[in-house]
Amino acid sequence: MFDDEHPSRGANQTGSRRALIVRGGWDGHQPVETTDSVIPFLEGAGFDVRVEDSSDVYADQAILAATDLIVQSNTMDTIEQDALFGLIAAVRAGTGFAGWHGGIADSYRSSTEYLQLVGGQFADHPARPLAERLGDGTDNDLVHTIDIVPAQAAHPIVAGIDDFTLDTEQYWVLTDDYNDVLATTTIAARPDDPWSRPIVCPAVWTRRWGAGRVFVATPGHDLDDLAHPSLRTIIERGLVWASR
Repeated sequence: MFDDEHPSRGANQTGSRRALIVRGGWDGHQPVETTDSVIPFLEGAGFDVRVEDSSDVYADQAILAATDLIVQSNTMDTIEQDALFGLIAAVRAGTGFAGWHGGIADSYRSSTEYLQLVGGQFADHPARPLAERLGDGTDNDLVHTIDIVPAQAAHPIVAGIDDFTLDTEQYWVLTDDYNDVLATTTIAARPDDPWSRPIVCPAVWTRRWGAGRVFVATPGHDLDDLAHPSLRTIIERGLVWASR
């Protein structure tokens, strides 16, 4: 478990809770850099932190049973069935599951069981208008607003946070109404778009699965996004909220 045989990275040995960071997949989402950036926060919140570079760890029942929070950043990857079922069983038993952007909302596209656990799947991020494109990675960045849901304004994850603007990928996600949506973003309908009206998509949500809690924030493409004070606060609060 979190011992000398399976050493944690930067662990706080006095912590009473255990966090498991699972990262990998597409490097464009900076899974190493972004998850490294939350380790000091987790340690300060009293977690011992273990880092794994593969979802195979989900097949280890002993490790997951001793884990209070899983933080995943694993975009466009695959997962073995025993690992998938281990993850789902752990969350149902009370282990928290949390993450941001494609690292949680675009992880294992072929697994319907995973999509049901998380409550949303990335479908698209509309690009800049053709006249504004530069032919690089910024073509997928759009200035957009993250709107806190008024009825959820007192929720501990978003309390005291006002609507805020980002210039980054705006996720269109396919979801269901079992999610408790804390914030949304509205995708515009432009003349060249195939959709004919604006689309309101969840941007931050929570979900209960068995005894476990799930937290998802769709913004968070890279370190620059995670440096935004409001988004950073939401993510840090979401990690703590999701923990057992």
